[in-house]
Amino acid sequence: MIILTGDTHGEFYRIEEFCEEYDTTPEDVMVILGDAGVNYWLDERDEALKGRLAQLPITLFCIHGNHEQRPEELSVYEQAEWRGGMVWMEPDYPNLLFAQDGEVYDFDGKKALVIGGAYSVDKYYRLASGQRWFSTEQPDGRIKDRVKRRLDQLCWQVDYVFSHTVPLSYIPRHALLPTIDQSTVDRSTEFWLEEIERKLTYERWYAGHYHVTCSLGRVQILYEDYEELE
Repeated sequence: MIILTGDTHGEFYRIEEFCEEYDTTPEDVMVILGDAGVNYWLDERDEALKGRLAQLPITLFCIHGNHEQRPEELSVYEQAEWRGGMVWMEPDYPNLLFAQDGEVYDFDGKKALVIGGAYSVDKYYRLASGQRWFSTEQPDGRIKDRVKRRLDQLCWQVDYVFSHTVPLSYIPRHALLPTIDQSTVDRSTEFWLEEIERKLTYERWYAGHYHVTCSLGRVQILYEDYEELE
């Protein structure tokens, strides 16, 4: 199985229940569409979580979100090839893989482009309360150039896109927090994804981030639900 789901934020109880219910094996893959929350505290709490996840009978493939450090910024990770693309991993936790933005992965003959990251609307709350915030949460110019080069190589055709946030016109307005002044939200990543989406030939686009499950055209947003990749 190749299963997609939304943000976990370091809480994997439902994933453990899923593995037990469906009797998964390491050959099965669960794609977490950002904010897995494994590289959040950057201390022994993360290590304890990784040790727990290493016991799960499933491979976790994590897209970058906005509530976690990029693995390339951490010395414990090394690069490895997986399904035709490069991932970040640790030898001690071989079932825990982190996608690289701009890479394309092969899922049973289908090409999936990964574009992670988003803006944190809770940035200032986190800073004020002593929680973690990561300045590299959104794709920078280097990542955007990498995505464009890869799409040029593919003649702007893929089967799937796995991202954290969505193109601008697919933002689920009903899910936006009423306590946040939306005029203060940095939508630069969503604007950029909108440019990509308008030019790209694709079948389905999967994202997380908004803590809702809804379908908007070919864009599927997931939270605590699951969808099997076909």
